[in-house]
Amino acid sequence: MNEFKKAIKTLEFDRILSQLSECCDLESGRNKILSLTPSSDRREVARQLSLTSEAKTLLATGRKPMLYTHVSVPDILERAGKGAILTGQELLRIASLLASAASVKALGEQTSGEGVLGPVLSRLIPDKAFEAEIRRIVLSEDQIADDASPELYSIRKKINSSNLKIRENLQKYISGSMGAFLQENIITTRNGRYVIPVKVEYRNAVKGMVHDTSASGSTVFIEPASVVELNNQIRILESEQAREIEKILRTLSAEVDSRSEALALDDYNVTELSVIFAKAEYAFRLDASSPILDEGFRLRFEKARHPLVAKDRVVPINVSLGFDFDALVITGPNTGGKTVTLKTVGLLSMMVQTGMQIPVAEGSVACVFRDVLADIGDEQSIEQSLSTFSSHMVTIIDMIQRCGEGTLCLFDELGAGTDPVEGAALAVSILEHVRSRGSKLMATTHYAELKTYALEAEHVENASCEFDVNTLRPTYRLIIGTPGRSNAFLIAKRLGLPEDIIENASGRISSDSLKFEQLVEKLETDRIEMERLREEARRDREETEKMKNEALSERERLLAFAEKESERAKKEAARLVLTAKRESDEVFRELEKLKNAKEKELLAADLEKQRDQVRNRLRGIETQSEDLSVRDESDSDYVLPRPLVAGDRVIIAATGREGVVEKISGDTANVLVGSIRTRIPVKKLRLVTGLSPQKKTSQGLRRTSVSPRTNSGAEIDLRGEMADDAIILLDKFIDSSVLSGLEQITVIHGKGTGALRAAVGRFLKGDKRVKASRPGAYGEGDSGVTVVLLKN
Repeated sequence: MNEFKKAIKTLEFDRILSQLSECCDLESGRNKILSLTPSSDRREVARQLSLTSEAKTLLATGRKPMLYTHVSVPDILERAGKGAILTGQELLRIASLLASAASVKALGEQTSGEGVLGPVLSRLIPDKAFEAEIRRIVLSEDQIADDASPELYSIRKKINSSNLKIRENLQKYISGSMGAFLQENIITTRNGRYVIPVKVEYRNAVKGMVHDTSASGSTVFIEPASVVELNNQIRILESEQAREIEKILRTLSAEVDSRSEALALDDYNVTELSVIFAKAEYAFRLDASSPILDEGFRLRFEKARHPLVAKDRVVPINVSLGFDFDALVITGPNTGGKTVTLKTVGLLSMMVQTGMQIPVAEGSVACVFRDVLADIGDEQSIEQSLSTFSSHMVTIIDMIQRCGEGTLCLFDELGAGTDPVEGAALAVSILEHVRSRGSKLMATTHYAELKTYALEAEHVENASCEFDVNTLRPTYRLIIGTPGRSNAFLIAKRLGLPEDIIENASGRISSDSLKFEQLVEKLETDRIEMERLREEARRDREETEKMKNEALSERERLLAFAEKESERAKKEAARLVLTAKRESDEVFRELEKLKNAKEKELLAADLEKQRDQVRNRLRGIETQSEDLSVRDESDSDYVLPRPLVAGDRVIIAATGREGVVEKISGDTANVLVGSIRTRIPVKKLRLVTGLSPQKKTSQGLRRTSVSPRTNSGAEIDLRGEMADDAIILLDKFIDSSVLSGLEQITVIHGKGTGALRAAVGRFLKGDKRVKASRPGAYGEGDSGVTVVLLKN
């Protein structure tokens, strides 16, 4: 198959492949890219373009598989299949392949196997366990892990132990009396054995084997006799180590061979995907897009750019073939862009047929040619004694033999290099023959005969590369439908050639040729004027379209605003109705609250009256139960008849209240006064004589308790009480605390369901004896207690 072979070099398609390979992550993919050739199978071309488009979409969303650098593995698999032991480097390449397969497989699961690319992503066969095993054992290309096997671990442990013993032995030479015999105080190796550097004049002072001498001859490297056996042991262990490593690598190599089929598939698919994603990356670099594939052999490239010319330098062209004409004859001055146009069409066609997107505008049309044939450039051969014309003829003859239906033929300066009359006649004949065989063709020329042929022949069209006569520079724009002029006289005149020479030359042109040139000039003038009018019409149309769009936008805005205002008014009306309803409901609720509040106010007044009666009775009972023998506090001469003990009944000198001693702590006593526990200095207590100590009841201990905190006031424990009972106990406790002059008390109600805490809170909030209350802090009991400040 020689299709496209010559065109690859002639059109510089190999440079395209070189640039494409730079976008590939894998070496195996780069090698495959450099060997790519265009396909003439339309179905395969469509599939490849779809793969590139889907890969480009994934790249745009940041979803690119991690393809780890590895070379192609068929050679490795072949060696494993023959029973060879793979190296650490080869095994790590297998691990890299498996890592790439896992990454691609994960991406395939993300895409759910959709589109053309999905099945390619999903057909990978990762083996994470085997990959992990390789990486666990093979740490680098030349390093095997100590724990690769128990035997290797044991051998290396023995080697390390022997090395340590040797160093300890040799260290005695360095740090001992023999250190003066050494050239340097170091331990080194020669031939894999530990030695010490000894001055040559003391070689007989150190018993052992000489393994080497220095370049100057002043130092000998001696293995002392005391470490010979240890060195021998290390050599033996190193041999065992090498055999064990060989055994480990042989096992891994056998595992690779058992998986060779899956690994070969992974290698093929990963390489294929690296090429696909390289095409997608290259499309981003070129700002390229996928053209529409024509069913026949027609193309229409809009704003096409030569892919090898910098984007900021190239002038896009519009070119077509196969729609209104099958042959295009391009004329114009030298360096005007005629050859670049031929190469652009040929290169873009070959890129499409390799599955690459091309730098054209959206909506461009491409087709799949059976072959692209090109005769471009000066291919004269000194070795073959071929002139420029002869070398062109050799190429053209080959093209004529191979052209036919579905081929694209590109001729640069057809018929040049020989007599103009014969060359022009030959060029027309060649074009006619190629067209008769069904080929699509493009040709560049300076011959007027070819311009005339294009004007007269059916399905043949003239085109020209535009030239600015004012600046004497080409614009590189391709103008289809108008033949070009060489502008030789005009250029010569602008460059300073004498006028009489130019006039003499003009007179030598035949009248027919002169008329033709004048016709071309008139056509060029008309074309420029038509383009000017077309440009004005385009601007007017765009302005009209802009005004129309603005009017439509304004109309839509007004309609949207009206609809929005109508909706807002409806919502506002609904809101007003809802607000009025809520306000009326609120009025009714307030009236109901006022009614209930009146009833509660009467009930609360009655309840407060009953509380005051209960309090007065309790105070009366306590007053009647006070001992009449209480001494006045002013009796500073009072001395306790004996030391106080727990259970003694005492009188508090400051208040005259009677209590029971619970505990003596140095100069202070814990005294229970009614339901209140307090700490009082012993000197402020008076012993009630004639009474025996009382026993504490379990109920009293449960109802009240003394906090272990030394800086706290009195406490009452209400845990386990019903809310109503607890409030009665708390009410009495507050009375006693106020009478005792306490400023702070602690109410223990526990956490539980929170019902008792809520009842206590409500009671304290309405009690006039309470200055303030707060939940317990950290260390005080948290939310299980309430700390109360009392008014005095």
